[in-house]
Amino acid sequence: MMIAQRADSGQAPPAVSQTELWHRYAAGGHGHASEDELVREYLPLVQAVVGRLAITLSPHANRDDLYSAGLVGLLQAVRNYDPEIGTAFEPYARTRVRGAVLDELRRNDWVPRSVHAKARKVQAVMREVEQRTGALPIDEEMAIALQLSLPEYHQLLDEIRPATFICLDAVANLGDDDQSEHELLADGSQPDPLEQASRSELASLIAQRLQQLPELQRKVMALVYYEDLRLSEIAAATGFSESHICQVHTKAILGIRSYLDRCERFTSSGLPRS
Repeated sequence: MMIAQRADSGQAPPAVSQTELWHRYAAGGHGHASEDELVREYLPLVQAVVGRLAITLSPHANRDDLYSAGLVGLLQAVRNYDPEIGTAFEPYARTRVRGAVLDELRRNDWVPRSVHAKARKVQAVMREVEQRTGALPIDEEMAIALQLSLPEYHQLLDEIRPATFICLDAVANLGDDDQSEHELLADGSQPDPLEQASRSELASLIAQRLQQLPELQRKVMALVYYEDLRLSEIAAATGFSESHICQVHTKAILGIRSYLDRCERFTSSGLPRS
Protein backbone atom coordinates (compact mmCIF):
# COMPACT_ATOMS: atom_id res chain seq x y z
CA MET A 1 0.00 0.00 0.00
CA MET A 2 1.12 3.56 -0.64
CA ILE A 3 1.85 5.48 2.48
CA ALA A 4 2.07 9.24 2.32
CA GLN A 5 4.66 11.15 4.28
CA ARG A 6 3.85 11.55 7.92
CA ALA A 7 2.15 14.75 8.93
CA ASP A 8 3.49 17.05 11.62
CA SER A 9 1.32 15.22 14.14
CA GLY A 10 3.28 12.04 13.48
CA GLN A 11 0.17 10.29 12.19
CA ALA A 12 0.19 8.83 8.68
CA PRO A 13 -2.96 9.36 6.66
CA PRO A 14 -4.98 6.18 6.13
CA ALA A 15 -3.82 4.04 3.23
CA VAL A 16 -6.04 4.03 0.18
CA SER A 17 -7.45 0.61 -0.61
CA GLN A 18 -6.91 -1.02 -3.98
CA THR A 19 -10.67 -0.95 -4.54
CA GLU A 20 -10.71 2.81 -4.05
CA LEU A 21 -7.76 3.22 -6.43
CA TRP A 22 -9.64 1.31 -9.12
CA HIS A 23 -12.73 3.46 -8.54
CA ARG A 24 -10.64 6.60 -8.95
CA TYR A 25 -9.07 5.23 -12.11
CA ALA A 26 -12.46 4.32 -13.57
CA ALA A 27 -13.57 7.90 -13.02
CA GLY A 28 -10.34 9.54 -14.27
CA GLY A 29 -9.21 7.25 -17.10
CA HIS A 30 -5.85 7.04 -18.87
CA GLY A 31 -3.32 9.67 -17.94
CA HIS A 32 -5.11 10.57 -14.71
CA ALA A 33 -3.12 10.72 -11.49
CA SER A 34 -4.94 7.60 -10.34
CA GLU A 35 -3.17 5.67 -13.10
CA ASP A 36 0.21 6.52 -11.59
CA GLU A 37 -1.12 5.53 -8.18
CA LEU A 38 -2.17 2.13 -9.47
CA VAL A 39 1.16 1.54 -11.16
CA ARG A 40 3.01 2.44 -7.95
CA GLU A 41 0.68 0.15 -6.01
CA TYR A 42 1.67 -2.86 -8.08
CA LEU A 43 5.39 -2.11 -8.55
CA PRO A 44 6.31 -4.99 -6.21
CA LEU A 45 4.76 -7.31 -8.78
CA VAL A 46 7.25 -6.14 -11.42
CA GLN A 47 10.10 -6.48 -8.96
CA ALA A 48 8.97 -10.02 -8.13
CA VAL A 49 8.80 -11.10 -11.78
CA VAL A 50 12.21 -9.68 -12.67
CA GLY A 51 13.68 -10.95 -9.42
CA ARG A 52 12.42 -14.44 -10.10
CA LEU A 53 13.93 -14.42 -13.59
CA ALA A 54 17.26 -13.31 -12.12
CA ILE A 55 18.05 -16.89 -11.16
CA THR A 56 18.30 -17.78 -14.86
CA LEU A 57 19.97 -14.62 -16.15
CA SER A 58 23.59 -14.04 -16.95
CA PRO A 59 25.32 -11.80 -14.38
CA HIS A 60 25.90 -9.36 -17.25
CA ALA A 61 22.21 -9.09 -18.21
CA ASN A 62 20.82 -5.57 -18.02
CA ARG A 63 18.12 -5.92 -15.40
CA ASP A 64 17.22 -2.24 -15.63
CA ASP A 65 16.02 -2.85 -19.20
CA LEU A 66 14.00 -5.83 -18.03
CA TYR A 67 12.50 -3.79 -15.21
CA SER A 68 11.54 -1.04 -17.66
CA ALA A 69 9.91 -3.62 -19.94
CA GLY A 70 8.02 -4.98 -16.95
CA LEU A 71 6.75 -1.49 -16.11
CA VAL A 72 5.41 -1.16 -19.64
CA GLY A 73 3.66 -4.50 -19.25
CA LEU A 74 2.18 -3.37 -15.93
CA LEU A 75 0.89 -0.13 -17.45
CA GLN A 76 -0.72 -2.08 -20.29
CA ALA A 77 -2.30 -4.41 -17.76
CA VAL A 78 -3.76 -1.48 -15.81
CA ARG A 79 -5.18 0.07 -18.98
CA ASN A 80 -6.65 -3.15 -20.34
CA TYR A 81 -7.99 -4.66 -17.12
CA ASP A 82 -11.75 -4.77 -16.72
CA PRO A 83 -12.81 -5.23 -13.07
CA GLU A 84 -16.35 -6.02 -14.22
CA ILE A 85 -15.18 -9.39 -15.57
CA GLY A 86 -14.68 -10.53 -12.02
CA THR A 87 -11.13 -11.87 -12.33
CA ALA A 88 -8.34 -10.76 -9.98
CA PHE A 89 -5.95 -8.15 -11.32
CA GLU A 90 -2.66 -9.52 -9.98
CA PRO A 91 -2.63 -12.87 -11.87
CA TYR A 92 -3.60 -11.01 -15.06
CA ALA A 93 -0.96 -8.35 -14.52
CA ARG A 94 1.71 -10.91 -13.69
CA THR A 95 1.10 -12.59 -17.05
CA ARG A 96 1.35 -9.28 -18.91
CA VAL A 97 4.49 -8.21 -17.03
CA ARG A 98 6.15 -11.58 -17.54
CA GLY A 99 5.28 -11.51 -21.24
CA ALA A 100 6.74 -8.03 -21.63
CA VAL A 101 9.97 -9.08 -19.91
CA LEU A 102 10.29 -12.20 -22.08
CA ASP A 103 9.68 -10.09 -25.18
CA GLU A 104 12.57 -7.86 -24.12
CA LEU A 105 14.78 -10.92 -23.67
CA ARG A 106 13.87 -12.16 -27.15
CA ARG A 107 14.56 -8.78 -28.75
CA ASN A 108 18.05 -8.68 -27.25
CA ASP A 109 18.91 -12.25 -28.29
CA TRP A 110 20.18 -12.75 -24.75
CA VAL A 111 21.51 -16.31 -25.10
CA PRO A 112 24.10 -17.04 -27.85
CA ARG A 113 23.71 -20.32 -29.70
CA SER A 114 27.11 -21.42 -28.40
CA VAL A 115 25.70 -21.34 -24.87
CA HIS A 116 22.67 -23.38 -25.96
CA ALA A 117 25.05 -25.91 -27.52
CA LYS A 118 27.02 -26.25 -24.28
CA ALA A 119 23.79 -26.66 -22.30
CA ARG A 120 22.62 -29.41 -24.66
CA LYS A 121 25.95 -31.20 -24.25
CA VAL A 122 25.70 -31.12 -20.44
CA GLN A 123 22.09 -32.30 -20.65
CA ALA A 124 23.05 -35.19 -22.95
CA VAL A 125 25.90 -36.25 -20.66
CA MET A 126 23.59 -36.08 -17.66
CA ARG A 127 21.12 -38.35 -19.44
CA GLU A 128 23.86 -40.82 -20.40
CA VAL A 129 25.29 -41.00 -16.87
CA GLU A 130 21.84 -41.46 -15.38
CA GLN A 131 21.03 -44.27 -17.81
CA ARG A 132 24.31 -45.97 -16.93
CA THR A 133 24.06 -45.62 -13.14
CA GLY A 134 20.30 -45.55 -12.67
CA ALA A 135 20.42 -42.35 -10.60
CA LEU A 136 20.84 -38.63 -11.14
CA PRO A 137 24.58 -37.95 -11.41
CA ILE A 138 26.35 -36.00 -8.71
CA ASP A 139 28.74 -33.17 -9.55
CA GLU A 140 31.85 -35.34 -9.38
CA GLU A 141 30.36 -37.84 -11.86
CA MET A 142 29.39 -35.08 -14.25
CA ALA A 143 32.83 -33.49 -14.07
CA ILE A 144 34.51 -36.83 -14.86
CA ALA A 145 32.11 -37.56 -17.74
CA LEU A 146 32.74 -34.10 -19.21
CA GLN A 147 36.51 -34.45 -18.62
CA LEU A 148 36.55 -31.35 -16.45
CA SER A 149 37.74 -30.56 -12.97
CA LEU A 150 35.02 -29.90 -10.39
CA PRO A 151 35.65 -26.11 -10.38
CA GLU A 152 35.55 -26.12 -14.20
CA TYR A 153 32.20 -27.94 -14.12
CA HIS A 154 30.78 -25.40 -11.69
CA GLN A 155 32.03 -22.61 -13.93
CA LEU A 156 30.31 -24.31 -16.88
CA LEU A 157 27.04 -24.42 -14.93
CA ASP A 158 27.27 -20.68 -14.37
CA GLU A 159 27.98 -20.12 -18.06
CA ILE A 160 25.01 -22.13 -19.32
CA ARG A 161 22.61 -20.86 -16.68
CA PRO A 162 20.75 -18.50 -19.09
CA ALA A 163 20.13 -21.39 -21.51
CA THR A 164 18.45 -23.51 -18.85
CA PHE A 165 15.44 -21.25 -18.47
CA ILE A 166 12.32 -23.37 -18.87
CA CYS A 167 8.67 -22.39 -18.75
CA LEU A 168 7.16 -25.11 -16.60
CA ASP A 169 3.68 -24.26 -17.90
CA ALA A 170 4.66 -24.16 -21.59
CA VAL A 171 4.68 -26.94 -24.15
CA ALA A 172 8.26 -27.89 -24.95
CA ASN A 173 9.37 -28.62 -28.49
CA LEU A 174 12.12 -31.06 -27.74
CA GLY A 175 12.92 -31.78 -31.35
CA ASP A 176 14.23 -28.36 -32.35
CA ASP A 177 17.64 -27.84 -30.80
CA ASP A 178 18.08 -24.32 -32.14
CA GLN A 179 14.79 -22.91 -30.96
CA SER A 180 14.80 -20.72 -27.91
CA GLU A 181 12.55 -21.63 -25.02
CA HIS A 182 11.07 -18.14 -25.19
CA GLU A 183 9.90 -18.78 -28.75
CA LEU A 184 7.75 -21.64 -27.51
CA LEU A 185 5.38 -19.49 -25.48
CA ALA A 186 1.84 -20.08 -26.64
CA ASP A 187 -0.91 -17.51 -27.05
CA GLY A 188 -2.96 -17.96 -23.90
CA SER A 189 -5.94 -16.15 -25.42
CA GLN A 190 -6.46 -18.99 -27.91
CA PRO A 191 -6.85 -22.23 -25.96
CA ASP A 192 -6.42 -25.38 -28.02
CA PRO A 193 -7.45 -28.89 -26.91
CA LEU A 194 -4.22 -30.46 -28.14
CA GLU A 195 -2.17 -27.78 -26.42
CA GLN A 196 -4.10 -28.22 -23.19
CA ALA A 197 -3.55 -31.99 -23.31
CA SER A 198 0.15 -31.46 -23.98
CA ARG A 199 0.45 -29.05 -21.08
CA SER A 200 -1.32 -31.50 -18.79
CA GLU A 201 1.05 -34.30 -19.79
CA LEU A 202 4.07 -32.00 -19.45
CA ALA A 203 2.97 -30.97 -15.96
CA SER A 204 2.59 -34.63 -15.00
CA LEU A 205 6.07 -35.51 -16.29
CA ILE A 206 7.64 -32.56 -14.48
CA ALA A 207 5.87 -33.56 -11.26
CA GLN A 208 7.27 -37.09 -11.61
CA ARG A 209 10.77 -35.77 -12.18
CA LEU A 210 10.59 -33.36 -9.25
CA GLN A 211 10.04 -36.33 -6.94
CA GLN A 212 13.29 -37.83 -8.18
CA LEU A 213 15.43 -34.74 -7.65
CA PRO A 214 17.65 -34.32 -4.57
CA GLU A 215 15.98 -32.59 -1.65
CA LEU A 216 17.78 -29.25 -2.07
CA GLN A 217 16.91 -29.10 -5.78
CA ARG A 218 13.24 -29.81 -5.00
CA LYS A 219 13.26 -27.11 -2.35
CA VAL A 220 14.83 -24.51 -4.64
CA MET A 221 12.36 -25.32 -7.42
CA ALA A 222 9.46 -24.98 -5.01
CA LEU A 223 10.72 -21.63 -3.72
CA VAL A 224 11.24 -20.33 -7.27
CA TYR A 225 8.14 -21.58 -9.06
CA TYR A 226 5.57 -21.97 -6.30
CA GLU A 227 6.56 -19.54 -3.56
CA ASP A 228 7.69 -16.92 -6.12
CA LEU A 229 10.70 -15.93 -4.01
CA ARG A 230 13.58 -13.88 -5.34
CA LEU A 231 17.12 -15.20 -5.53
CA SER A 232 18.26 -13.31 -2.43
CA GLU A 233 15.25 -14.59 -0.47
CA ILE A 234 15.94 -18.19 -1.50
CA ALA A 235 19.57 -17.84 -0.45
CA ALA A 236 18.50 -16.49 2.93
CA ALA A 237 15.91 -19.27 3.39
CA THR A 238 18.34 -22.08 2.55
CA GLY A 239 21.54 -20.69 4.04
CA PHE A 240 23.47 -20.99 0.78
CA SER A 241 25.02 -18.28 -1.37
CA GLU A 242 23.13 -16.89 -4.36
CA SER A 243 25.75 -18.37 -6.66
CA HIS A 244 25.24 -21.83 -5.19
CA ILE A 245 21.45 -21.50 -5.48
CA CYS A 246 21.85 -20.61 -9.17
CA GLN A 247 23.93 -23.75 -9.71
CA VAL A 248 21.36 -25.88 -7.88
CA HIS A 249 18.59 -24.41 -10.01
CA THR A 250 20.58 -25.03 -13.20
CA LYS A 251 21.17 -28.67 -12.28
CA ALA A 252 17.48 -29.14 -11.44
CA ILE A 253 16.39 -27.69 -14.78
CA LEU A 254 18.92 -29.82 -16.66
CA GLY A 255 17.65 -32.86 -14.79
CA ILE A 256 14.06 -32.06 -15.75
CA ARG A 257 14.96 -31.42 -19.37
CA SER A 258 17.00 -34.62 -19.67
CA TYR A 259 14.01 -36.55 -18.29
CA LEU A 260 11.60 -34.87 -20.71
CA ASP A 261 13.98 -35.61 -23.56
CA ARG A 262 14.24 -39.25 -22.52
CA CYS A 263 10.44 -39.54 -22.35
CA GLU A 264 10.17 -37.96 -25.78
CA ARG A 265 12.68 -40.44 -27.21
CA PHE A 266 10.77 -43.38 -25.74
CA THR A 267 7.49 -42.03 -27.13
CA SER A 268 9.00 -41.50 -30.57
CA SER A 269 10.42 -45.03 -30.61
CA GLY A 270 7.17 -46.58 -29.43
CA LEU A 271 8.81 -48.01 -26.29
CA PRO A 272 7.20 -47.66 -22.85
CA ARG A 273 8.65 -45.02 -20.54
CA SER A 274 10.86 -46.26 -17.77
